[in-house]
Order: sequence, then structure tokens, then C-alpha cells
Amino acid sequence: MELYEFDKSIRNGRIICGVDEAGRGPLAGDVYAAAVIFDKDTVIDGINDSKKLSEKKREVLFDEIKEKAKAYCIAKATIEEIEQLNILNAAMLAMKRSVEGLKIKPQLALIDGNKSPDIDIPTETVIKGDAKSQSIAAASILAKVARDRYMKELNKKYPQYQFSKHKGYGTKLHYEMIEKYGISPVHRPSFLKKVLNK
Repeated sequence: MELYEFDKSIRNGRIICGVDEAGRGPLAGDVYAAAVIFDKDTVIDGINDSKKLSEKKREVLFDEIKEKAKAYCIAKATIEEIEQLNILNAAMLAMKRSVEGLKIKPQLALIDGNKSPDIDIPTETVIKGDAKSQSIAAASILAKVARDRYMKELNKKYPQYQFSKHKGYGTKLHYEMIEKYGISPVHRPSFLKKVLNK
């Protein structure tokens, strides 16, 4: 309820959307973002920062958010864009795409973190927004679940890297698989300079 109240205190009759990204840290795969608009009366129980929820709980909330949102959009920036722009700018691009892909134009975007993407509506950054705002938390869940599902698809293509286990993050297992099999086309070379330099 606290997260709903936060959005209510900011809304002031405006259409607001929450925006968050997932996958800035991993060594492989695209970076995802989502934007979510709720009706002023919509409350979703159990919604929280996606990192604080179990995978099973995120999957359940993913469907509920999509069903109850007035509008939502999940977008991404590719590995090529990450390499070209750097990860921060690629994450901003994914966020921009998610807001621009909404079927309703918001009047204010609440952005998780301390930096805003370049969009043509007013924005407000919210540090740790995914633990404060219902709409940002919902965006974090959509982005995280969509990205995890994408990593599971990559796992079918490149089973040797075990992407479904670590989702591309730099775990001990992941580094061991890179040492063993080298770098795949879905890895981010700029994140693996030390490994490449070996």
C-alpha cells in the first residue's frame, strides 16, 4: 500500500508512468526496460522491487501487472547498441523506447535511479524507486521477467554457458564457462576486456 500511496502523492491528476530497466550488470544479453501506467485506483498486493521477490512471485505478478495496467510497454537495447553507446546510454535508450511505446502518453515519467532518458515529457528520478513507487516496481518486474525469459531462450541456443542459471551475470560458474568455451556472439565484449586480454 505504501508504494501505491507514493504514486498517489505525486499524481496530482496527471497520468504517470513508472520506468525501470533490467540487465545493466550482466556480461551477456540485451538490456531491457519497461514502462507502466496504472489507473489512479489500481492497487496490486505484494508488488515490490523485483530483486526482493522470488522468481515464482515475479512470474505471477508479471501477468497481474499486464492485466491491470492501463498501459505498459517492454523494450530493449541490443548487445550491439550496448557496445556502441555504453551500457548506461543503452539502458537509457531502452527506457526511452518503453515510454514511447506506451499506447497512452503519460504526463510525467517516474524514472528509477538518478538519470533520466531523453524523452519529450517531464521526468522525475526516484532513487531506489522500485522500492518506493508501485508503478516503478511494476516496471522493474516486467523488465526483469522479460529479460529472464529471453536469457532462457538464449540458453537453448548456447546451452554450454548455462544462461538459465545465472541469467548472464558474472557468477563464478559463468566465468568458468567463458574460460572453457570462449566468448559467444551474445556476450558483451566491453564487459569482458580482462578475459579477452588474457
